[in-house]
Order: sequence, then structure tokens, then C-alpha cells
Amino acid sequence: MDNFLRPIYQEHASNPNTMGILTIEKTQHDSPITDDFDMILLIVVNEYEKSWYVKHYEFDGKTAALHIVEENVLMEWIDTSGYRRAVEWIIYGKTVFDRNEYIAHLKEQLRDFPIEKRNLRKVIDFGKLIKSYSEAKSLYETREYKDSHSKILNSLHYLARLSVIEKGYYPEVTVWSQVKNIDFEVYKLYEEFIESNEEVDKRIELMIIAMDFIINNRAVEAAAHLLDLLKEGETAWSYADIKRMPSVQPYTFDLSSILSYLVEKNIIDTVQEETKGIGVFQRKYILKD
Repeated sequence: MDNFLRPIYQEHASNPNTMGILTIEKTQHDSPITDDFDMILLIVVNEYEKSWYVKHYEFDGKTAALHIVEENVLMEWIDTSGYRRAVEWIIYGKTVFDRNEYIAHLKEQLRDFPIEKRNLRKVIDFGKLIKSYSEAKSLYETREYKDSHSKILNSLHYLARLSVIEKGYYPEVTVWSQVKNIDFEVYKLYEEFIESNEEVDKRIELMIIAMDFIINNRAVEAAAHLLDLLKEGETAWSYADIKRMPSVQPYTFDLSSILSYLVEKNIIDTVQEETKGIGVFQRKYILKD
């Protein structure tokens, strides 16, 4: 298959704007890594006419997808889980062109998973976990059991991703095979939920109790990125002040849920600040002493 695509990537390799090129072949019939194509051709560039350009090919009964991605977009995907396939493409891809060992260094960085990037990824998935778990509880309380069941599965998925990140790995699309090997407690929770013979309402009730315990035990570590930012201020932070911080932008949509949870669990405190309205106070947030 390389023979068909070689003229395409050789053309891009001659461009000084190209940082590196990888190919990813489908190795199993049902493997999700290549988005159902027989091959992915990933080209990383400094800049391009579009930040992310995709083209599909068909040849000799085979299919391929070409992705030309600007470096800053690729790094955003990696740091924030914006496009999870990209991490697997870098990790498992075959390097066919590498300017100044750019791809080699990127692969090494993914293996190391620096702590600052790890903390950002943890709080992103923690925010999604909290929101999904809270929705599951609310739906359960209103007896919307099928929807609650769906939200519990979503919550378990985010918990699994969080577990993988805590162990120093990037979550892959096949996250449960990762979790089975590195966090059997979470894997067993998932297994018991999907294989239980209990009535659906009882199954959800038991899972809510179990997940509440697990999430509570991991909250401080999972929210370390946000808690470290709050340490930087000498006074309480307004929600607007926190939301404005550039490093918070990747999880800004889940920020309110994270703060509410941290307050509920007495991990952070709230401070009331007077406003012009009589009896109306602005709520601010501060780390507990």
C-alpha cells in the first residue's frame, strides 16, 4: 500500500514547511485506530492553507485518509484530548519522514507525559466525569432510569480515562483494555455494572454509591491543575476571574461543575462579597486553610 501513497508523501517531504510524516496501517479487521480506512497518512506542518486538511483516497480495493495538520492544532489535540485518534497515530505510526527528529521527540514526549500536561488532562476528564455523574444522580432521583443508566456508562468511561492518566499514560480509544491492566478496581466496577443481574434501578443505586466513594478519594489529585491555580491568588477568586485564565480554557464548560463539587466536598471554601443589591452577595472561591 505504501507504493500507492509514496508519491503523495514524497511531494510533501520536499516542502520545508513539513515537520514529519507518519503512516498508520490497519492491522486488524475491526481496529478503530484508522477510522475504518486501510491506512492513515498523517503530515505535520508548520502552517498550511487550512489548519486541518483531510482528503480520502481509494486504490486497488483499498482506502486511505490523508490528514495535513498544523503543529499547533496537533499539540492542542494532544494536550486537551481534542482528537483522541491523533495520540494513537503518533504513538503507533510508522515514521516515513522526520525533519530534525521532530517526530522522534514528539513520540518521546508522549511516552514521558510531563506532569503539567498530565494535570491538565486529569482535570479535563474530571470535569466531564463530575458533570456526567451529577446528571446520572439527578435522572435516577426522577426515576428516568434508562437515561441515568446511559449517564453512568459515560461516567465510568471518564473515570477509566482518568485512571489511565493518573498512571502516566495517554488514554486510547480502547481505554478499557488499558484499564484492565493498570486499574483493576475501576475495571471491576465497569464489569459489575454491565453484567449485573440486578434490576436497572438497583444497579444504578449501587453504582452511584460506589462511584461517589471513588470520585471523592481522587478529587484532590484530579483537580490539582485548578487547585494549583487558585493557590496563586492571595484573596478569593470570582468565577469570572477563574474562567478568564488562559490555562482554564480547555475545561471552561465544566468549570462550574468542578467548583461546585469541590465546595460540596469541602476541598475549597466560598466567600461572600457584598454587591450593590441589598442582601445579594457575589460568591467567590478560595482554598481551605
